[in-house]
Amino acid sequence: MIIKYGGNAMKSVELRRVVAREIGDLRRELPVVVVHGGGPVIERELTVRGIESRFVDGLRFTSPEAMDAVEMALCKLNKELSQDIGDAVGLMGRDSDLLRGELLDRTRYGRVGQVTGVNTALLHTLLAAGITPVLGCLAVDADGEVMNVNADTSAGAVAGAMQQGIVFLTDVAGVYRSFPDPASLAPELTHAEVVQGMEDGWIAGGMIPKVGAALSALDAGAPFAVIASGMQAGVLAAAVAGSAGTRLIP
Repeated sequence: MIIKYGGNAMKSVELRRVVAREIGDLRRELPVVVVHGGGPVIERELTVRGIESRFVDGLRFTSPEAMDAVEMALCKLNKELSQDIGDAVGLMGRDSDLLRGELLDRTRYGRVGQVTGVNTALLHTLLAAGITPVLGCLAVDADGEVMNVNADTSAGAVAGAMQQGIVFLTDVAGVYRSFPDPASLAPELTHAEVVQGMEDGWIAGGMIPKVGAALSALDAGAPFAVIASGMQAGVLAAAVAGSAGTRLIP
């Protein structure tokens, strides 16, 4: 099972530790790989350094100076989250070429890339030893240079590479047909229904990269993807069981 833990869902340290314990509980039932983002901690680091925070097409423009700040912020959060989960090891793309990638468009986005390969052998080795891998969303290019990758797409790539189901823990309860009407929360959507939802416009904004990553994971062989809230305790187990969030299927 792949758990994508969004940075916006980790704003509260207390809640982060609760969710970390829930990840630990889930691990008793099945192997778990965690992939995390870190938007708020990145914002703080950029502010401290006086670096402008700018987004292009929903992606954080990452200059060389910003890249250094992003890596520092994510590495610290990575180790803290690993410690919270316990019996876990924090890893980044630099570690044994864990996440390999290529830049999207250096002029338009700076050092923002996409994942092109995952060192699944390393992940399987750690899981076999009873250790939970916790991955920060940075990849390395062919020259070993680091790049910033959207956490949703990173997690989707890992799920596809490992042929595992994935739960995206984010700051919303799932996919709504008429946001924010709670009655419009869709419990399950097929690949075709998600595509139609984007065309019709009821899947829009920040939900697009999430469902896009979910669809990519499904296309690569993941059996399912769930988008659920990480903002309250108890949701993770319910999402895995299919009784919370929105479950996306092929």
